[in-house]
Amino acid sequence: MQSFRPELVLISAGFDSRVGDLLGRFTLTDADFADLTGAVMGIAARYAGGRVVSLLEGGYDLDGLASAAAAHVGALAGPAVAG
Repeated sequence: MQSFRPELVLISAGFDSRVGDLLGRFTLTDADFADLTGAVMGIAARYAGGRVVSLLEGGYDLDGLASAAAAHVGALAGPAVAG
């Protein structure tokens, strides 16, 4: 990213790699998705002025999709700010 210096970061948010998804058969957890999202947010903050677009792709276990997507969106929102 340092040499590319993106102006916008696009996330193809697919959750079929979540544990329990029969199609993907991987073992990523909701915490893993939050961590990966955080890493991408760091790239966006450093190189793209924080500009990020996330597009929902897939995930075929509906309960797992919901919880992984919630972890992803939570990481996109960042830490809660006390008002």
